[in-house]
Amino acid sequence: MHDLKEIRKDFSTFEEALKKRLVNIDLNILKDLDIQNRDLIQKKELLEKEKKDISKSKDKSLFAKSKEISRSIDKLYEKQKKIRSDLEKILSNIPNTPHVDVPIGKNDNDNVEVTRSGEIPEFDFKPMSHYEIGEKLDMLDFDLATKTTGSRFVFVKKKLALLERAISNFMLDIHITKNGYEEISPPLLASENSMFGTGQLPKFENDQFEVKLDEGGERKFLIPTAEVILTNIVKDRIIGLNLLPMRFVASTPCFRKEAGSYGKDTKGMIRQHQFYKVEMVSIVEQTKCMEELERMTNCATGILDLLELPYRKVILCSGDMGFSAEKTYDIEVWLPSENKYREISSCSSCGTFQAVRMKTRYKNQKKETLFPGTLNGSGLAIGRTLIAVMENYQQKDGSIRIPKVLRPYMNNLEKISVN
Repeated sequence: MHDLKEIRKDFSTFEEALKKRLVNIDLNILKDLDIQNRDLIQKKELLEKEKKDISKSKDKSLFAKSKEISRSIDKLYEKQKKIRSDLEKILSNIPNTPHVDVPIGKNDNDNVEVTRSGEIPEFDFKPMSHYEIGEKLDMLDFDLATKTTGSRFVFVKKKLALLERAISNFMLDIHITKNGYEEISPPLLASENSMFGTGQLPKFENDQFEVKLDEGGERKFLIPTAEVILTNIVKDRIIGLNLLPMRFVASTPCFRKEAGSYGKDTKGMIRQHQFYKVEMVSIVEQTKCMEELERMTNCATGILDLLELPYRKVILCSGDMGFSAEKTYDIEVWLPSENKYREISSCSSCGTFQAVRMKTRYKNQKKETLFPGTLNGSGLAIGRTLIAVMENYQQKDGSIRIPKVLRPYMNNLEKISVN
């Protein structure tokens, strides 16, 4: 969420920056409500001072007037409460403004490729899709998942289940031992307040799985990404400068309704309601977001380099970024069956946007209290990495070669085949 004090300093600049996100929000309403709110605060403070002066004077003839002032203060308080609520509602639905580096555009057609890496494999046969390979191996079962649970779920079995686990453990080991992230095994449920803090609520409520608990307290949701729970580790805190940067990593299941994806990627594991992901989160000084974004993105691409998978790095345009992001790199891995690159990681700087929502602060060298920067990135999506390994390492006989770096995690198995 945006800091209203900062918006007020240069309203026209904020308005111009927001236009790049191509959202239809009438900021004049925000401006008018802010003026009304400050006017009511001023009136309330004057009345409170007058009441205090009467109390100090101990003039009994003014007691009736003091009661009348109290009633006026209560009325002003109720008016201000309503206006403040309207302000919060508008602010909570305004997306982050794009960083100056972000290209202006409407959708993914306007994203800009930054780099390509790795060798695209050449086959002397028609490459199969991951779901064709998995079904022929009898290691992916979508029909059974539909019977037990519903569409957009899958049973991963036998050696493919081992490969999926190997990918997760390999990624965690690299991020912890080489990239300096602290491993966390977090709760898979997030409170409504935590979901608000990272920007999933209120705008994207339709894409979340809410869990009904009997405790009658705050609403709870299955995490759509570990970003939610990892970033909220610092909510409602003032962090010591000596603790920054904070870097966390977790491998968790994630749950999304995929509400806006009707008819997209209906076959296979590309778009599931339940999927696994290794997630990186960084909390940094607000001036170090861009430096940390490059670092985080390199940590993600480093995994693909080790797996020897071809990929490209893309900077998202202003109209294609996530709600909380100020700048995002997508990493897209090559899928032979589709003859194109598909997203396998998204690394974003959110600037101070999430910190304002979470009420997270830190003190800089000058002892000024500031909002920190928050960043998040997939390092990587496990299911999509499994897909990429299956397709890029497939053999003519339907078997799958195991990437060298994963073999120690798979009892030194070199190949997955029917036999």
